[in-house]
Amino acid sequence: MRKYALSCLLLTALLLFDSCATNPVTGKRQVSLVSTNQEIAMGQQADPQIVAQFGLYEDPAMQRFIQEKGQQMAAISHRKELNYEFKILDSPVINAFAVPGGYVYFTRGIMAHFNDEAQFAGVLGHEIGHITARHSAQQQTKATLAQGGLLLGMVISPEFAQFGNTAAQGLQLLFLKHGRDDERESDRLGVEYSTKIGYDAAQMANFFQTLQRQSASTGQEPIPNFLSTHPDPGERYETVHQLAAEWKQKANLTNAQINRNNYLRMLEGMIYGEDPKQGFVENGVFYHPELRFQFPVPANWRHQNSPQAFQMAAPDGKAMMMLTLAQGNSLQEAAQNTMEQYKLQPVESQNTTVNGLPALAVIADLQQQQGTLRTLSYFIQYGGVIYSLMGVSAAQDFNSYAQLFSSTMQSFRELTDASKLNRQPERLRIVPVQQTTSLEQALRSNQIPNDRLEEFAILNGMQLNEQVPSGTLIKVVRR
Repeated sequence: MRKYALSCLLLTALLLFDSCATNPVTGKRQVSLVSTNQEIAMGQQADPQIVAQFGLYEDPAMQRFIQEKGQQMAAISHRKELNYEFKILDSPVINAFAVPGGYVYFTRGIMAHFNDEAQFAGVLGHEIGHITARHSAQQQTKATLAQGGLLLGMVISPEFAQFGNTAAQGLQLLFLKHGRDDERESDRLGVEYSTKIGYDAAQMANFFQTLQRQSASTGQEPIPNFLSTHPDPGERYETVHQLAAEWKQKANLTNAQINRNNYLRMLEGMIYGEDPKQGFVENGVFYHPELRFQFPVPANWRHQNSPQAFQMAAPDGKAMMMLTLAQGNSLQEAAQNTMEQYKLQPVESQNTTVNGLPALAVIADLQQQQGTLRTLSYFIQYGGVIYSLMGVSAAQDFNSYAQLFSSTMQSFRELTDASKLNRQPERLRIVPVQQTTSLEQALRSNQIPNDRLEEFAILNGMQLNEQVPSGTLIKVVRR
């Protein structure tokens, strides 16, 4: 047995030695079970899913901007041989992330919160740094060695993850939190890369402060990956400023660019916050003006909207509901396809109507090692398509939620309210301050209401009592 154990140990050591690779950034050898080709394949697999999940923001000028700056920065990075792609997603969430193989994504929400090109460039360099330092690849290696697998972070409890449309491995990598050492390394690379293409990297530290204020104002944890498991904000701010000064000297950069006004003018007319045409929640009701339907959201339930699905989850995570499009030419075919997709075993079904619309209600079970999940699904034919509204809970909890599931689904109806159908999004407007005054007074003079003054102070990266010189450009909104 001792000889066998020793042989296994030697074999494991040989396999690990054979799996060592040189890190492009540090030049050190490290265990890696993910090859460059596998990284590229991960990115290629994830990209269409990400675009389908969030959608691309329809602004050719802005998409060109991120591509041009991204390619410029990739060319001076530690892995310039990769085929990088840079995209702006149509999401109001403040986020930026990268997946292996050279794919980098910024949301329009984070683009709205930058106040100059240098802030943008610092974060862009940070995200490219995660790719060049192979952070996601190393995380997967660690997860594989630990046999821990990968879990998708969702708005609902993990046991319901299989009901999401984003459970592929490529997307799972997005939600792995980078460790503090990885974040510090990406900060260093963000400073290096943005300095090398001529920007003042110290502005990245200022943007971190904006994000800290944003998370504090909402009472939520910071959303972007580069702030998850983040180092101490004060320490990080000082470190980035110090690194920026060192790199300016090292690169002999005497005229570091910030480009505030150019960046702000590019934001003119950009959609800010939720885009109503994609659906919105107001007073406990989800409205979708483009598809012309509505239904209620249970009180205190969390919700998450995307082009593919609208998800709702109970506060305790014991139940969820999800609206998606069902595949099929009839209610029966749509139900059958859904049962097969989620490996559900039908228990009972009933033809019915929902506010005059043809519908089919199905109760079905999913057997798992942890126990049985029970679902109630309503398939509703409306507007030439079939919608699936599915409620899920553990079988033992189903009776507690069945009435709530049923009443929500039976409240699905045509949207006819003109005020909802014609709802326009808020759009950023870039305006000059007419005279030297405080930011608060400048915002008030642009009809920003009292309860949103701090929101717009954060959006502008300023304090409300800060003096703003005449002619300074600031962000406000109009519908």
